[in-house]
Amino acid sequence: MPPPAPLAHPVQDLGRPYRDGAAPGVRGRQGIAWWRIATFAPAVIVTGLLIAAFTDWFAMGGISPLEGVLIGLIAITFFWICFSLSTVTVGIVNLLVERPRPRGPVRPLDVALLMPIYNENPSEVFGNASAMLAELAVRDPGHRFSLFVLSDTRDDGIAAREERAFAALAHRFDRVFYRRRGENTDRKVGNLADWVERWGGGCEAMLVLDADSLMSGDAVVALADELSTDPSAGLIQSFPQLFGATTLFGRVQQFASTIYGAVLAEGLATWADREGNYWGHNAIIRTAAFAGCAGLPRVDSWRRRGALILSHDFVEAGLLRRAGWAVRFLPRVKGSYEEAPATLIDYVLRDRRWCQGNLQHLGLLRSKGFHGITRFHLFHGAVSYLMSPAWFVLLCVWAVIGISEDQNVIRYFSGLNPQVAWPEMSYVNNVALMLFMYAMLLAPKALGAAAMGSTGLRVADMGGARRFAGSVAAELVLAILYAPILMVQQTVAVVRSLIGIREIWTPQARGGGRYGPWTLVKFHALETLIGGALAAGMAAGLVSLWLLPIAVSLVLAVPLSALSGWRMTGRWSRRQLATPSVINAPRIIRAAQSERRRLRQVLDDGDQIAAE
Repeated sequence: MPPPAPLAHPVQDLGRPYRDGAAPGVRGRQGIAWWRIATFAPAVIVTGLLIAAFTDWFAMGGISPLEGVLIGLIAITFFWICFSLSTVTVGIVNLLVERPRPRGPVRPLDVALLMPIYNENPSEVFGNASAMLAELAVRDPGHRFSLFVLSDTRDDGIAAREERAFAALAHRFDRVFYRRRGENTDRKVGNLADWVERWGGGCEAMLVLDADSLMSGDAVVALADELSTDPSAGLIQSFPQLFGATTLFGRVQQFASTIYGAVLAEGLATWADREGNYWGHNAIIRTAAFAGCAGLPRVDSWRRRGALILSHDFVEAGLLRRAGWAVRFLPRVKGSYEEAPATLIDYVLRDRRWCQGNLQHLGLLRSKGFHGITRFHLFHGAVSYLMSPAWFVLLCVWAVIGISEDQNVIRYFSGLNPQVAWPEMSYVNNVALMLFMYAMLLAPKALGAAAMGSTGLRVADMGGARRFAGSVAAELVLAILYAPILMVQQTVAVVRSLIGIREIWTPQARGGGRYGPWTLVKFHALETLIGGALAAGMAAGLVSLWLLPIAVSLVLAVPLSALSGWRMTGRWSRRQLATPSVINAPRIIRAAQSERRRLRQVLDDGDQIAAE
């Protein structure tokens, strides 16, 4: 490591506002209020109209408490669906009307590339780092870059491979450093805080990466240039695209992120403006601002005192904005990448950890000094998980209501007229509700595909028009099949968080876990039972056939989970659900793959020599 350059990193008090005297202040873009109205107002209006329609449907004989709860759940779930659609629409409009603005002169910065790792595959981590450093080495950006690999690895065997990989990297490049902590206190938060407090004073900016992060030289320099020319910016987040997926589930995520995620990200950047968010990686941060304003306290909850803030990134962004620094999101910076979970189970295991962290944010909404948009980011992150239990309750209510008053599940099993006043859901109402639901869910995807050209994507880079159309259809079918399973699993994740089950933050299985039949059966037993119950209700004529797609998905949860890990490495399958990173991979991705292979060979040879 370089000589120490200590920087004070005080813990912040969430009970009172704080303003950083060094912050120049934040001025939003002209007309930002109108962009926010254009995003939020349609969602509020459409949700209001939906509430009015359901109230009218249920008004015969008065609104019962159950009907009131049902209307409330429908309103909550559909607001967020409408909000997603309006965000995509605003993003498309902004892409059409917004033109790049000229920047001022760039002042060179000392930038630290920080890569915190924990029991990761050294050849992949250092391979990515090597590819990034090689691109930066052939440029003359004016900025000075240093790489810090900050290891929290607990496994001595992996740590030994890390040290050999570091030695190979340091032999090729200057200003490459490696530090392994004796104790991984406070996980990633503590790892980064340790660097800030001991060496942060030596670098004006830090570009935070994850173990699976990959950024082109152009992307790294673009973020550094933007931070240099915007003295009000405390943090600038890029939009990481998914790459490297070789399984069916990974390719579905990669395709959806590429086609639909770009316009959604543009919409988010438009209405968030200078009150953006932070996703914990592939973002550049002004080191002194972060040190002085974003020290995370431990927080109390109804189940635990002095808990570590798990999803720290949202909170750190809020603390920077609270102190007077702008937090920006630049989705138009190309060349920022990360990897996706390879299988359904890997995705769920990661999602459980994220769920616990996002629900924790509900207790932070009362923090003093947070901007209103910051509070919305925190609330939105929690609601994104609470939506699944809401949908699950709606599913249960629709199933129990049955087809008509005579064909009602409670009536069928009790043999008596039930005392509960069930909502009157006619066939027409069921059809209208389901059609409206699917239309709103699919509209953002349709808009994203239609506006693909405005984000710089070419059909040729998706395998051609015919293959692209097939990929859109395949992603749509697979998304519909996996959505009910994820709904149940996220409901389980919420319940686990509420009853206090602490999720273990283990390294993500980057290549995908290998799960046997018995593991799949145990993991998806609940979905299979629920799907079987729905199917039985339909066979008995008690449950509407409009729920058949959900029932089929849940019944097939085990084979669908097994299918999610199907390796798409053959000549034919490789070109399905194709994206530019597959058909015409950028130079940085090809370089990273090459460097990974080279380092794997170096490390494997070293292991063989050590064994001999």
